[in-house]
Amino acid sequence: YSSPQHNKTSRRELLLIRWEEERSTDGSKWRFLEHKGPVFAPPYEPLPDKVKFYYDGKLMKLAAPAEEVATFFAKMLDHEYTTKDVFRKNFFKDWRKEMTSEEKSKITDLNKCNFAGMNEYFKAQSEARKQMSKEEKQDNERILQEYGFCIMDNHKERIGNFRIEPPGLFRGRGDHPKMGMLKRRIRPEDIIINCSKDSKHPKPPPGTKWKEVRHDNKVTWLASWTENIQGSIKYIMLNPSSRIKGEKDWQKYETARRLKKCVDRIRNQYREDWKSKEMRIRQRAVALYFIDKLALRAGNEKEEGETADTVGCCSLRVEHINLYPKLDDQEYVVEFDFLGKDSIRYYNRIPVEKRVFKNLQLFLENKQPGDDLFDRLNTSILNKHLQELMDGLTAKVFRTYNASITLQQQLKELSSDDSVPAKILSYNRANRAVAILCNHQRAPPKTFEKSMQNLQTKIDEKQKQLSAARKQLKAAKAEHKASHDDKSKKAVEVKRKAVQRIEEQLMKLQVQATDREENKQIALGTSKLNYLDPRISVAWCKKFGIPIEKIYNKTQREKFAWAIDMAEKDFEF
Repeated sequence: YSSPQHNKTSRRELLLIRWEEERSTDGSKWRFLEHKGPVFAPPYEPLPDKVKFYYDGKLMKLAAPAEEVATFFAKMLDHEYTTKDVFRKNFFKDWRKEMTSEEKSKITDLNKCNFAGMNEYFKAQSEARKQMSKEEKQDNERILQEYGFCIMDNHKERIGNFRIEPPGLFRGRGDHPKMGMLKRRIRPEDIIINCSKDSKHPKPPPGTKWKEVRHDNKVTWLASWTENIQGSIKYIMLNPSSRIKGEKDWQKYETARRLKKCVDRIRNQYREDWKSKEMRIRQRAVALYFIDKLALRAGNEKEEGETADTVGCCSLRVEHINLYPKLDDQEYVVEFDFLGKDSIRYYNRIPVEKRVFKNLQLFLENKQPGDDLFDRLNTSILNKHLQELMDGLTAKVFRTYNASITLQQQLKELSSDDSVPAKILSYNRANRAVAILCNHQRAPPKTFEKSMQNLQTKIDEKQKQLSAARKQLKAAKAEHKASHDDKSKKAVEVKRKAVQRIEEQLMKLQVQATDREENKQIALGTSKLNYLDPRISVAWCKKFGIPIEKIYNKTQREKFAWAIDMAEKDFEF
């Protein structure tokens, strides 16, 4: 659909026609699927003898299983994780399971372990890898060509993550209670392969066999396995830039756009439901208000064995909210404080409508801190109600709709007179408003302070250059005033352009510094990739002549190729 002989409109039409034509009515995602299977992590190579490990000041040689797990910790020594008690406790417990009985009897205290030698060795290895040889690059390219593509129906499609993640230590996000636990090595016997019956089936490594070979064309994954930490299923899927992923993305945003047409009706209904005689309807209506207004997740029931105390809207407990009839000149304030997805803390104080506040007071009556706030509601009840309101409506659709509409409104308010760097700063601020709405936080990068110092040094340097250039311009003007000849006039023009150029460079650096500081603890990527209709950003770029590369990197441009082809500058979400 991207051949140059078609104009943009026909390319866009071709893309939509192709998606419509290839969609099956029986729920099948493909007719033919052939691939080579996953690439496994290389086997563990024991450390060379020169790399030493000490326990309580004494040299100690570890057997391969314990040594391998020790290397996972050693590689992370410079990371904040290895200072956290939960991480250290979980690691030590799992590490001891890999030790021989002799090692177990000697190594009883993690604080007495000295991993410094291992850490230095891996730092050196990392530096050496940066200087990767031509042969290694060619080898990686060969593996990509062999394993990184599949045939789905008549298309050669790029596979996303065809390499199985190597073993290591679980990090989790936020304060995850399982951080530090050992992520075990995935073997062929753990893998379920999915391909079509009439395809050439992937071969497992010599001497091994797959857990199962399946031919399920109702799903789009190529391989799956269950990881040992959370017991969750991991998949090998197509690359985000593939046809099937693009179509799924497009459908997701089209569903959110359908919500735009009926959101006023839904809002009016849940407002009416706040007054219902039935408690279950009131609870459902208040929960829906929070999902809509605060982009809260519904809060799905936990999988078995999941110990993190994370909640969503439907599973909020009494202890997670505080009510303030008046706070800091605002009336009817609700304070939320709970662990959301990935154990990331959600803390927010917001003024709500009086009727919502009164309902919350009612829901809290005669309850203990550990009791459910919405005791007549769960996610399946809520999702069933959402389906009745609009076909395909879920809490995530609300999140996508509110994120996208927020971005569009924010971009509309921006000045069109700014320079390109200032426009990009404004775009990032609009994106940041969405990330804050969706509670997409991150820890400040380890290198943050250092990179800010480097940037400040560049700014200081540029300011000195500007000061010198302005002095030179002033001198040139004085000389021209005295002589009035063409030569001195040209000199003034050259100096003026130099000042202008340095001013632009300085502004670019200052904008960069502001942007970095403001993004320190906000993760812009999640909303950009999952919740914001890319056509809004593409249309904005086309309208203001902003190069698309300034907004989306190469991988993102591949993922959103459909939107780049499809969206015109006047696109409205």
